[in-house]
Amino acid sequence: MARILIAEDDAGIRLLVTRALRMEGHDVTMAEDGEMAIDILAERNGAFDLVLSDIRMPAMTGIELAHASHAAFPDLPILLMTGYAEQREAADDLAAIIIGVVDKPFTVAEIRSRVAEALRAPQCDDDVLLMRRYG
Repeated sequence: MARILIAEDDAGIRLLVTRALRMEGHDVTMAEDGEMAIDILAERNGAFDLVLSDIRMPAMTGIELAHASHAAFPDLPILLMTGYAEQREAADDLAAIIIGVVDKPFTVAEIRSRVAEALRAPQCDDDVLLMRRYG
């Protein structure tokens, strides 16, 4: 399955999403904030199939993470999450570099479905996934 990096400062949501995606067979790495996520991306040379990030986080927001991730790894798909309408509107400016925004609260089924859709997006085809994994 896919290698997914989750950046979420709320421990409960981070663990819920991680468990839900691991039960689907995905290899999930967790980051407590955007800065930690960008460090993990750098350490692993962007070897993920998807970044799933909250928008509102301390230190580095999900929007800042999306920009930094896209600058370093332009083919890496990014899916954002938020519970705030104004942040969803701010994410609209990122349409060229993100796959979409998941509204909180969401159910386990919803997050699994949105991740599956993101992984099926054109930039996530099998050739791209193999290149990310095996360079």
